[in-house]
Amino acid sequence: MRTPADLFSARVPRYTSYPTAPHFHGGVTGEVFRGWLAALPRGMGLSLYLHVPFCDTLCWFCGCHTRIVNHYSPLASYLGVLLKEIETVAAIIGPGHPVTHIHWGGGSPTMLSPDDVRKLAAALAAHFTIAPDAEFAIEIDPRGLKDEMIAALAEAGVNRASIGVQDCDETVQRAINRIQPFEVTRSAVERLRAAGIAALNIDLIYGLPHQTQAHVARTIEMALTLAPQRFAVFGYAHVPNFKKHMKLIDEKVLPDAEERLAQFELAHAMLCARGYVAIGLDHFARPGDSLAAAQKAGKLARNFQGYTTDDAPALIGLGASSISALPQGYAQNMTEVPEYRKAIEAGELTVVRGIALNDDDRLRRAVIERLMCDLAVDLDAIGAPFGKSAADFRAELAALVPFAQQHMVRIDGARLVVAPESRAAVRLVAAAFDSYLAKSSAVHAVAV
Repeated sequence: MRTPADLFSARVPRYTSYPTAPHFHGGVTGEVFRGWLAALPRGMGLSLYLHVPFCDTLCWFCGCHTRIVNHYSPLASYLGVLLKEIETVAAIIGPGHPVTHIHWGGGSPTMLSPDDVRKLAAALAAHFTIAPDAEFAIEIDPRGLKDEMIAALAEAGVNRASIGVQDCDETVQRAINRIQPFEVTRSAVERLRAAGIAALNIDLIYGLPHQTQAHVARTIEMALTLAPQRFAVFGYAHVPNFKKHMKLIDEKVLPDAEERLAQFELAHAMLCARGYVAIGLDHFARPGDSLAAAQKAGKLARNFQGYTTDDAPALIGLGASSISALPQGYAQNMTEVPEYRKAIEAGELTVVRGIALNDDDRLRRAVIERLMCDLAVDLDAIGAPFGKSAADFRAELAALVPFAQQHMVRIDGARLVVAPESRAAVRLVAAAFDSYLAKSSAVHAVAV
């Protein structure tokens, strides 16, 4: 019988989409995407994701599409191109689509100047119909966060901020090239709240070089003093073949699978003991938070930004490397800024890869999303609209026998439940329903 450590050493996707990005292909072009956008029914809700692929220092753990710059001209140039893309995409979609969620990510969106933050937000308001109660979230690097930027974010309508902390130990910070004294983080939190941006998320990472359970515990204790509404506790994904800069991290000082699992379980226990509700795999929220309410109501969703209350049927990705998720399928923009700029300036859409969904994809996506969000799924109920039932998943259920033997999973007829204390296994359970995984050569992170 395989041990939990054996199981958790497997490499599987994070399932922020299904099919996952390694299975996107060049058959989804800008013209295909144009057709998808134009076909969105009038009145369909939208969410918007804007990618700002710039940082001033390179964090060695980072798996995002970003580039390092030491002067502002690349950002100024990029902003002009991004504004043109917004105008082009909005014109194709047409009016009458309420935008309920906006998320700016990167990179570091707060590398934009305060005036350019205002300009970008104004462009979104001019070209889209922003719902009065829309959530407007932004990812923030607290290092160098100035009062002028905070004022611009508040003026732009930002009402939620995700603050990267990772780990508070200086040895760990040096090993990932991200020196961030805790007082810098505390100051950013206090000033954001003073400006009225009160919905705050703290992002932590386990499995980092030199990191121990003691480091994780100390970081959580310090972060709890900030009293955020939400925590995200991600596992570090060491994929140096995909992100070359990760080779700067010494693999000999990375925690093994058993230690990573212990760090994950420690974080879960500490946050739950302090009153936070565990959300899906790796998020935590106060009981009164909208994320906790969505989970309780069975309406929790998962997208490229993680767990969300976003129920818009169409997510529009704007900016280099961003991914759109539409009813027809997924579409990803060019990842390199020069090529992205050239295409936009030529009046073209920059989508270069993606995947159109078939019914089997939609069914399996629904199964995987419910597992990732609820740790449970009724295969009969979710399969019914597709003319399928649990009987159509015999092979997948058979593959989960090792997890049932370890009491990580309970299979009760058509209902599959991941034991709450084994939530770290949910990506492995979801992988059993991934019909693309066995055919993939992509390198994923370890399961926990």
